[in-house]
Amino acid sequence: MRAFVVLPKRWIVERLFAHLMRTRGLARDFERRTTSAEAMIYWSMTLLMTRRLARPHPARA
Repeated sequence: MRAFVVLPKRWIVERLFAHLMRTRGLARDFERRTTSAEAMIYWSMTLLMTRRLARPHPARA
């Protein structure tokens, strides 16, 4: 039997789902149309990307 090993790709997908669930509209399927749900996903990812771009990064040596 092998020890527990974290799978890197799975961790990335689970982190993405966690970011999506932080957006309240995506916590449940309230949308009637798939285009509305798709727009909420785009909005959530846009918020995530702008936060990442706006945070300060340490200076490289």
